[in-house]
Amino acid sequence: MTTYFSDASFKFLRGLARHNDKTWFAAHKAQYEEHVRQPFQRLLTDLQPDLAKVSTHFRAEPKPVGGSLFRIHRDTRFSGDKAPYKPWQGARLFHERSKQVPAPSFYLHLQPGECFVGAGLWHPKPDTQRRVRQFIFDNPGTWKATAHDARFRKRFDFEESEMLTRPPRGFPADFEFIEDLKHKNFVFWRDLDDATITGPKLRQAIAADLAALGPFVDYLCAALDLEF
Repeated sequence: MTTYFSDASFKFLRGLARHNDKTWFAAHKAQYEEHVRQPFQRLLTDLQPDLAKVSTHFRAEPKPVGGSLFRIHRDTRFSGDKAPYKPWQGARLFHERSKQVPAPSFYLHLQPGECFVGAGLWHPKPDTQRRVRQFIFDNPGTWKATAHDARFRKRFDFEESEMLTRPPRGFPADFEFIEDLKHKNFVFWRDLDDATITGPKLRQAIAADLAALGPFVDYLCAALDLEF
């Protein structure tokens, strides 16, 4: 079995968190390439057939520019935090139409002690939120079967960092899943411990998570009239 990341991957990211400046990054760029970006690209390449079994409309694209990997450089233009780099590496397994229309995605996150896999819609625009909420309201049975399945909920957490305090306008407060409609993000995720990340069964673990998240992503695609 293949391993991708190692203790050296986490060592680099911990160092970047402590020394988040261009001089340090330039001096350690070779370690970033060897222990973070290139292993992540290999993982994405190997995950492509696993993802295709879940949906042929999603892509695990390993190319360094315009692919699944997010840039490690931060966009500091509108942020009070001017640290130039993210102390993590993320990758988005995206829908083939995501550049044209709003679409859910799968996501992988590499950060010491905070690795996870997830899927859904992160920070969707208000009209997209409204479409998803309306679809849940109109299709509560399939939402219950998908998002409230006991095995699914045991495995994944519903992201709750941003919630409305009141039911969204236009939806009755006594709707069975009104608490779900209060979510601003429609994301389920699961922690991955560092031993799994650096171990020989990482690809198999992520492939199983992608398959388990598939019905939820399928539901969101249906809400947004996307192929799955």
